[in-house]
Amino acid sequence: MKPVLLAAVVTPLRDGGRTLDEEAIEPLVAYVEDGGCDGLFIAGTAGEGVLLGHEERKLVAERFCAASRGRRIVHVGSQTTDGTVELARHAAEIGADGVAVIPPPYYPLSDAALVEHLVAAGEACAPLPFFIYAFAACSGYPLSPEVVEAVGERLDNLQGMKVSEPTFERAAPFLDLGLEVLIGSERVFPEAWAGGAAGAASALAGVRPREVRAIVDDPGPDAAREFAALREEVVAGGDLIPGLKADLARRGLPLRSDVRRPLRGVEIAQAG
Repeated sequence: MKPVLLAAVVTPLRDGGRTLDEEAIEPLVAYVEDGGCDGLFIAGTAGEGVLLGHEERKLVAERFCAASRGRRIVHVGSQTTDGTVELARHAAEIGADGVAVIPPPYYPLSDAALVEHLVAAGEACAPLPFFIYAFAACSGYPLSPEVVEAVGERLDNLQGMKVSEPTFERAAPFLDLGLEVLIGSERVFPEAWAGGAAGAASALAGVRPREVRAIVDDPGPDAAREFAALREEVVAGGDLIPGLKADLARRGLPLRSDVRRPLRGVEIAQAG
């Protein structure tokens, strides 16, 4: 079976990162989908989702979903359960194909509290497919397979996970849960694909879709090294998100490198 490849797209901003650049969304979506991506992962880590206001996040979800002809999974993880539920319900209302939620950052939740949070989000978007997003470096604490299993016992619409853990050892336990697992860390993908992952939801695919598609479809023995070299070429030793945006601009997309503060942008003319 061919691996699923979703582009974890950036969110175009302007005015020093203060304003959504709506006009840049449609050409960005066309670029990644024409480049071989099966769809989009919207407002995730690369998309600066947690830095946007809730009304902005709704607008981002609406614009990306309207522009895409592929599969659309909207990340709706927020600091509070009520906020996450609100965004999950909105994603279902606008016709997204799935909803993803990362454990809320800052306060390390007990397993019981995290289960309740995730179940509330999944119920809010049901029967839309629900995905749990495992990325301890961003949530600030790990997500256990036991939590995922407990959520699945209470939700009929738990379909899968996005797993962005940085090593195969940390990603591997989620491959045994019978869910659709999309890998976020490209260098982990080759081992994870061999271990049963369904595909990838990749920030690199959002800027270099053809190159990532080629590696994902034929992950040879050097695939992890190829992904690492591609990421270094795109980011050029700088910060990830402004680096992604600057690379897109250099490739002719109508994007600025503007990011939402406190992230710092780069001068496109000096990038690379």
